[in-house]
Amino acid sequence: MLSLNANEGLASVSSQIAVKVRFYSPPEDLRRYFTTFYHTTIDLPEGATVKDALQPEWANLRVFSGGTPTAWVEGGPVLTGSRMVVTGPSSKAINFEIPATRMWGIGLLPLGWARYMPREAALCANSLTCGYEHPDCAPFRVLADKVFQGEPCEEAELARIIAFFRSFPPAKGLETDRILRIHNAIVDPAIGNVRELVDKVGMGQRTIERTCSRAFGFSPKVLLRRQRFMRSLTQYMLDPSLKWIGAIDSQYHDQAQFVRDFHEFMGTNPREYAARPHPILNRFMQERMRMHGAAVQTMDRPEGTSPSSVDAPANAA
Repeated sequence: MLSLNANEGLASVSSQIAVKVRFYSPPEDLRRYFTTFYHTTIDLPEGATVKDALQPEWANLRVFSGGTPTAWVEGGPVLTGSRMVVTGPSSKAINFEIPATRMWGIGLLPLGWARYMPREAALCANSLTCGYEHPDCAPFRVLADKVFQGEPCEEAELARIIAFFRSFPPAKGLETDRILRIHNAIVDPAIGNVRELVDKVGMGQRTIERTCSRAFGFSPKVLLRRQRFMRSLTQYMLDPSLKWIGAIDSQYHDQAQFVRDFHEFMGTNPREYAARPHPILNRFMQERMRMHGAAVQTMDRPEGTSPSSVDAPANAA
């Protein structure tokens, strides 16, 4: 099998792979639960595969028609052969190798995780799961079986996805306001530490920590560090001419702190990462920025809120 990987060079990879991706904003009634729905076609020479790595992101459900990926979270076990891959929220790179395929992706915002998933997000952080094997994913198997039915048609497939999530029974005990307020504060680039987060949302720190464990997957401290890192990495990926020094977020004290975060979140250093081709991710980020206004999931502000909506403290708990 021909593998198009970093050792072959970016020009070689780019000349043999065609990636088409289209992002769809969820309808108004579902927008607070999802980042985007996105359709992808990867065309490769027969028998070839391509390698890349996803950056830290929110949870995702991905359904494949055709080839299936081989994927692993940095330092974790390898998942192969699954037509439905469910990933928990991540703070590490998710490496993958994939042949020619067609895929639908569904990005879950923290409120979406709390709405549709029975387990705490922290228990599924940095995880890759075959949706046909894990009992928590059983409700989604109907969607995975139906979405590609009939002749390929993005509009019809998107309609099935929307209808599927609208069919879920109403959620009970969903802490909507609390989750949205925390989320909005986390994506605020002015918030640099947990004390500022607590002051912004007007909740007790233990309440914030419990909510983050349930819906976000990580502690408030890790979420803020991940956000700072992703702002920097996104800046560089969209405009490499900045160099790393020009892309580093203002919340970093120095370049050494950024390099330490890079090792923790991506399992490599900035120089090595920049030297690798990213034939899938580059295309995704450019197109997502063009169509959605944010290059990565972690930059999405929760719908139904505005930057000013977190200014008035909620009841402390």
